[in-house]
Amino acid sequence: MGKKYLAKIIAKDSQGLNLISACCFQAKVSVSELRYLKKSQIFLIFLQRFNRENKKNNKEKINSVCKFEFVESVKSKNIDQNDKNLILELLAIDLIKNKDKFEINLIFNNNCIITLLTEIVESTLEDQHKI
Repeated sequence: MGKKYLAKIIAKDSQGLNLISACCFQAKVSVSELRYLKKSQIFLIFLQRFNRENKKNNKEKINSVCKFEFVESVKSKNIDQNDKNLILELLAIDLIKNKDKFEINLIFNNNCIITLLTEIVESTLEDQHKI
């Protein structure tokens, strides 16, 4: 049996982020699995996504990590961060240029949003293992 291929996508612009957004559509994210490492300026999301790249088996689930680098600040809207059991569904990742900064909006179900403020777009989606 051959080695299982796990994806790693690196985004440095809106096109790359659109690809990551498409791969993560309907991914399940627990509030307890969102991490902002302020000193390192890294925002991490541990998510369970469908294998959308595999047309034959797109119901297959994969545990992945989505990492955003050079994040200066994080804001959330409509998310109870004390509810560690809350499961969000990621619908899209949107990029907006605002003067000399970028806003990366992580859009979830129930009008929940996380906004990352950054000067540089540098994001990675890396699969950990199939479920």
